Amino acid sequence: MKVLVIDPKIAGISGDMLIAALVDLTGSADLLEPVADVIGGLSCCDHFSFEVHDVDAGGISAKKIKVEVKEKNHRNHTDMRDSIVEIAKKTGLSDTAKNLAFRIIDDLLSADEKLHRTVFHHHEMLSVDTLFDVAGSLALLDHHGFLEGEIFGTPPVLGSGFTCIAGGEIACPAPATLEILCRHQIPYSSYPADMEMTTPTGAALLANITDRIVDAYPPMKPLRVGYGTGSRALQGRPPVLRVAEGMNFDAVQDRIIMLETNLDDVPGETVGYTVERLREAGAVDVFLTTASGKKNRPVQILHIITNQQDYPGLLEILMDETGTLGVRILDIPRLVAYRTRQVMRVIVGGEAFEVSVKTSTVNGNVLARKPEYEDLKKIAKQLNLPLNKVREEVLTQLGAPARDV
Repeated sequence: MKVLVIDPKIAGISGDMLIAALVDLTGSADLLEPVADVIGGLSCCDHFSFEVHDVDAGGISAKKIKVEVKEKNHRNHTDMRDSIVEIAKKTGLSDTAKNLAFRIIDDLLSADEKLHRTVFHHHEMLSVDTLFDVAGSLALLDHHGFLEGEIFGTPPVLGSGFTCIAGGEIACPAPATLEILCRHQIPYSSYPADMEMTTPTGAALLANITDRIVDAYPPMKPLRVGYGTGSRALQGRPPVLRVAEGMNFDAVQDRIIMLETNLDDVPGETVGYTVERLREAGAVDVFLTTASGKKNRPVQILHIITNQQDYPGLLEILMDETGTLGVRILDIPRLVAYRTRQVMRVIVGGEAFEVSVKTSTVNGNVLARKPEYEDLKKIAKQLNLPLNKVREEVLTQLGAPARDV
């Protein structure tokens, strides 16, 4: 399955940045020509054309879209929906892409209408170049099959400073941008740039096109990367939107909580008892490593792997039992193989037994099979055989290497 990552945490996202990045990724600027032709023939437009330029954006080669447009009257909500229908009909846009375009336009209009109840003009949000950004981006996504795969986004960076709206200047982010992010519960990041970095159109595109917003890139086999830039320069980082295409890596994304504390004056018996209590309380794993502490004293670092729900209780046990004054709490993303459990029949010592087996796979390939320890222990005791011999016999029948999973 195709995977696309839209990455606005570098320098935000706008409509022209997204369409430029997709052109750079796919090399399909020609797909925008039919969209531009339809827009140029709309009743609200006297002239519409675009050019694609290769530019240096803060040291990164990127694409930039330059649009020339002459509008002759204002649009309303119905006009925009009719325009999308006409573009879809004449360019072969799928129903999925068309419905996404409706949702994006509805978001832009609803946000603006909520913010300006008394003085609301559709044309402030429904410019012809906005229509091109939305329809053009969806045409590229549609043609290259991205809408049939998975699309991920990273938290967009908002910027600071001030931006202009109808009533004058207002601090960034623009009210419509923040309204759209709130509506879709999109997390964002910040960067102290004196400019608007994520626009309302960019926010609406990101919110509706993506399946999920992630902090880290999802597991995938990367294939190609594209960069798009807008009209503004940015100090301190390249003013680009990055998009990355890949193929799905069939593994499971997960997050763990790691608790860590240094122990330098705790008796060994206390440490051992603490480890027992932590495991009994549901810790996924508990282990110790050695290190050098203050004044080069040897210390032990106690590590606890757990999850978001259980870590507060484990933290309390850790502090109560050891008297430690501080605990490091790390929220760590991880990638794990897809795991299933099933009961399998095996023959050991001429007798039949049922053993629970955990199978780990990635992309349909079996990485390992691991029989349940308690089942192996039961067989070993019943037959009076060494546990290691029972384990090897069972693994041989499973056709699996001896590997923990």
